[in-house]
Amino acid sequence: MPSKRSRTDVRFRLRITHGDTIAIGPGKIDLLEAIDGAGSLTAAAKRLGMSYRRAWLLVDTMNRCFREPVVRTEAGGISGGSTTLTQLGREVVDRYRHAEAEAQAAGKRDIDALLGLLR
Repeated sequence: MPSKRSRTDVRFRLRITHGDTIAIGPGKIDLLEAIDGAGSLTAAAKRLGMSYRRAWLLVDTMNRCFREPVVRTEAGGISGGSTTLTQLGREVVDRYRHAEAEAQAAGKRDIDALLGLLR
């Protein structure tokens, strides 16, 4: 018999698509926040347990979906390169987190009811 899920095992997830592409979602926001904290795509990927290639592909997708890049990279030299969020990248993170909290609050009753219907 399957075990009952705790409420921490399920999450409400907000994704915004651009055509058939997920422009922004929880994983990409987590990556942007990790980049902002680490200042490096390599370090951010390690923090999140993903490969550098996967992180780079996610950043590339976001940069292509938005009017302007959300992440800026600087090639490494003696001290190595850096990766930073652009002003737009910071705005995307802030607006996403705000929209996520607003949606969670507005849908709390229905989300709780749906969670109660899960196995």
